[in-house]
Amino acid sequence: MVNGLMDSSRQKSIRVLVVDDQVLYREGLCELMGHWHEFEIIGQASNGQEAVDFCAMRKPDLILMDVQMPVMDGISATAAICSRYPQVRIVMLTVSAEDEHLFGAIQNGAIGYILKDTPARQLRNRLRGIAAGEGSLSGIVAAKVIKEVSSRTYLSAESEAQAALLTERETELLSLVANGLSNEEIGEQLFLSAGTVKKQLSSLMRKLCVDNRVQLAVWAVKAGLSR
Repeated sequence: MVNGLMDSSRQKSIRVLVVDDQVLYREGLCELMGHWHEFEIIGQASNGQEAVDFCAMRKPDLILMDVQMPVMDGISATAAICSRYPQVRIVMLTVSAEDEHLFGAIQNGAIGYILKDTPARQLRNRLRGIAAGEGSLSGIVAAKVIKEVSSRTYLSAESEAQAALLTERETELLSLVANGLSNEEIGEQLFLSAGTVKKQLSSLMRKLCVDNRVQLAVWAVKAGLSR
């Protein structure tokens, strides 16, 4: 059953729907995020169909979507929501990096995958990054998804020429992106602000003619820049 939640006294910029059939986990995540001022939990759903129905009534900015659920799984729900409401960002929640549906979710429009045992501080950082336009893949998950995508294509001659022209800093940035780090985490390693990292990655995307962060990471893996 869809359960709408709203506290009109608290105005938050990122409106979130949490979708998971495990009540304890779902409510615990909502309780945790309720303490983070950047987020407003506007609803909960226990399966993919409820998530689709919720989006028809209200448009969240971000959906945290479980993979395995009754009635409609998270992969199917992601495909349905992304086709109808492309402005909604969906991040998949999974208990294991071995989940066989990793690649399918990305194909269906999810912008990231986060492991359910991700520490709270790291989860908050990743979700803030997503709200700022980043994709997000937990490190282990990133390696699996990117490896899958990379195995299907090869670096073109033009891309190989571009790789030869990368600066040392650009190469370092690409390596960190390929290993699933958020802008904030990259900034901590390179002693840069998250805003500066975002600008440099945007410049790299234009330079390499890719559309998003996952494509940028795939490019890095194919160029042999991942660790």
